[in-house]
Amino acid sequence: MSGRVLYVIACGAPPAREVSTLVTMAQGREWEVCLLTTPMGRRFVDTVALERLTGYPVRSEYKEPGTPDVLPPPDAIIVAPATVNTISKWALAVCDTLALGILVEAIGKRVPVVAMPFTNRAHAAHPAFQEHIGKLRSWGVDVLFGPEVYPLHEPGTGSRYLHLFPWGRTLDCLTHQ
Repeated sequence: MSGRVLYVIACGAPPAREVSTLVTMAQGREWEVCLLTTPMGRRFVDTVALERLTGYPVRSEYKEPGTPDVLPPPDAIIVAPATVNTISKWALAVCDTLALGILVEAIGKRVPVVAMPFTNRAHAAHPAFQEHIGKLRSWGVDVLFGPEVYPLHEPGTGSRYLHLFPWGRTLDCLTHQ
């Protein structure tokens, strides 16, 4: 491996089922990949298969106090799919999950972060969501969101559009930093 460590954080949304696509693409670009999930994101992934693929445990909870961390520190982070919940809590510096704690800390450490939200038209229309995306962008987070990235869908129909989720754009964004 190249020694470049990428954390991929998958939130609780339908594309998380296919997060191995992003892991494999990143490994093809010589990233050493560690996968983390939000607690809801864990419900969508095959942890056994992903642990085999990455060589690391899939983490979704804080470690026990005093125990060593099993993951190397990240050189970059991709949050995909990122939910409205995660984007909004992150923008408010809420650290109630391991994923959010790492994301909040990443801004302070100036770790490059790319986020690709997956949401429906109704959630995306909430003014706070748009505001939170703007805040994250102003703090240096590359938030890939808008009709040119991924078209919004109607509530309850997201699983029909998984084949359009542009995993590779997140890696392309890291390459251009």
